[in-house]
Amino acid sequence: MTHLNPGATIGVLGSGQLGRMMAMAASRLGYRVACFSPDSTPTPCAQVGAREVTGSYDDLEAVAAFAQSVDVVTFEFENVSAAAAETAARYAPVRPGGHVLHTTQNRLREKSFLQKIGVPTTAFKAVLSPSDCDDFSYPAILKTAGFGYDGKGQRKVAGAEDAKAAFLALGEQPCILEALVDFAYEASVVAARGLDGSFVAYPAVRNDHVNHILDLTTAPGTTTTGAEELARQILEALDVVGVLCVELFVTHEGALLVNELAPRPHNSGHWSIEGADTSQFEQQVRAVCGLPLGSTVLRAPGVAMANLLGDIWPENGVSEPNWSAALALPGVHLHLYGKAQARIGRKMGHLTALGQTPDEAVARVLQARSVL
Repeated sequence: MTHLNPGATIGVLGSGQLGRMMAMAASRLGYRVACFSPDSTPTPCAQVGAREVTGSYDDLEAVAAFAQSVDVVTFEFENVSAAAAETAARYAPVRPGGHVLHTTQNRLREKSFLQKIGVPTTAFKAVLSPSDCDDFSYPAILKTAGFGYDGKGQRKVAGAEDAKAAFLALGEQPCILEALVDFAYEASVVAARGLDGSFVAYPAVRNDHVNHILDLTTAPGTTTTGAEELARQILEALDVVGVLCVELFVTHEGALLVNELAPRPHNSGHWSIEGADTSQFEQQVRAVCGLPLGSTVLRAPGVAMANLLGDIWPENGVSEPNWSAALALPGVHLHLYGKAQARIGRKMGHLTALGQTPDEAVARVLQARSVL
């Protein structure tokens, strides 16, 4: 099978905001979407017309039944077991493949893979017992090897004894010790690879975080050359079919160090919905269905995206932010994810703004968020 025509059904493992925006992009191209996750109705993905299947990722019979009901399977949530991906692959193409998921959902496997293909990363070491914390350059970050995101499952450690205590506090599960990087800023490249091996990348963007959660993305960023080439090297080595985000540290000298990989559309690519000829979500649909990849050209000289967390909801979610004030500003676009309950630190939506320069777009999107 070379490609899937409109009318086919894309099965998405996961049902959050990424699945929601993927379903919206798929619908415009004439595809149906079914989402599978443990979350109950109404999920953000199901709210936009996707068929919803509720089940555990570890229920392989349910995963098999879901895969038999769709034409291709993809991900919006990578913490799915390798067994689930293998089970789905018996009944439908899985794109990107389960091997990509297996590599990227574990920090040790991911860093070891990057090291093997010659991609620069921060210094790291596997920690499987307290004694593994010896003989390393501190200060450092101790992270759980699997199932961590937005700063979860990691501790800053000043020395070996501190690292040993953190390892015990994290339940003595497999961890990775990473040297602290004195970086100038964080960046990312969202790229896509087609079924035919074709490759496209969006311009590298600058990412600013608050409390380990992405707060602001500026496109294009000021990343030095080489980011797109790194992304191409990684996607080709992993044989990715679909969208993958490469998260980077940019040092004060302009060197690039790969921090993490995300084998799916990414928060730092949300700006592409209004800001690029083809959004990252449409790109995912095109890739997994075997269609030609779309243009990544920017629609304005500058684009910015600001996350909206549950923190902005007044009185613990009892009343709503002032949406009218933000929408009254020209060039501002609001995206809400349909989550029922606002919580501190929970991603509830985002704003994007276009400008004649990146700085103008940033000023506009921050102004919109401030009036909420």
